Amino acid sequence: MASSSQQDFAERIAAARREADQLKEKIRQQREQTADSTLKQEAADVESLPRITMKARRHLRGHLAKIYAMHFCPTTGPDARHLVSASQDGKLIVWDAYTTNKVHAIPLRSSWVMTCAYAPSGNLVACGGLDNICSVYNLRQKEGGSAGATIKGARELSAHSGYLSCCRFLSDRQIVTSSGDMTCMLWDLEAGVRITEFSDHTGDVMSLSLGPTNPNVFVSGACDATAKLWDIRSGKATQTFVGHESDINAVQFFPNGDAFATGSDDASCRLFDLRADRELNSYMNDSILCGITSVGFSISGRLLIGGYDDWTCNVWDTLKGERVGVLTGHENRVSCLGVSADGMALCTGSWDSSLRIWA
Repeated sequence: MASSSQQDFAERIAAARREADQLKEKIRQQREQTADSTLKQEAADVESLPRITMKARRHLRGHLAKIYAMHFCPTTGPDARHLVSASQDGKLIVWDAYTTNKVHAIPLRSSWVMTCAYAPSGNLVACGGLDNICSVYNLRQKEGGSAGATIKGARELSAHSGYLSCCRFLSDRQIVTSSGDMTCMLWDLEAGVRITEFSDHTGDVMSLSLGPTNPNVFVSGACDATAKLWDIRSGKATQTFVGHESDINAVQFFPNGDAFATGSDDASCRLFDLRADRELNSYMNDSILCGITSVGFSISGRLLIGGYDDWTCNVWDTLKGERVGVLTGHENRVSCLGVSADGMALCTGSWDSSLRIWA
């Protein structure tokens, strides 16, 4: 009797799977019907960009081990030239990218750091990694009144059961984190508690990017080779984007918030559009065989910059999908990159323990 009911149960599961596959195929066919053109076809009449020749204008030296993350202060105010970097030497350094001076050097409790973030206000920085904790530091509060006083640890946010892969501030009161436990979380910084958990990925979440025009959305990329758009208010994934053939290591919103780019271990970057609900363009080359660690856009969105495992950065024409430049100079993997909020500079960080400012 038990075996027949188990068999019946298995058949119902198989039938449900078949039905799900049929529905997926219907959705795919309807999507294909709306895809009347491609971005490359529409951009065929657009003039090609000249060769992009950016030079390394500044060299930020001071870290003693691999740099894993950097983030420009996302403001156009006086803090716009400041950036924060995290290295496995156990230091979080805030730099003035123009003078190359170190503004703050914060010793970390755990040196196994994988991400860092700068708050739009310029008041806070955060980091996290293999300790599963997001540590938030207030740059305006110091222990002791002396000039050489160290930054006080502001808050430790602990609820993830896997490594912290990425964090980004919504404001001085809220931060979003992503983790190897396959979830993202929204936190209340003042109370130090988790507000919302975002779980729909089936692999480690590696990166997130906040909506530049809509504060209620963010996008995440994961080792399940998908990117998801999340609604912060409902805590649900509203769209899922497929196309990559391996882990997605990096995601970055297009400046107008209607699209985003991804970088993957499959040696390609891709552009996905939220309105079209599909991939618009892919950026790859037969000569590129290594993975992408990080992606960023120029302020106009016309250039897409990717950091690669082969020590270079490739610059792509977002519209045409053509490679228009290669940045060389680092002596190891380019692990992170970012464009300043005013669009005037690009920063790359590397396992060679240095950062370079390009313009």
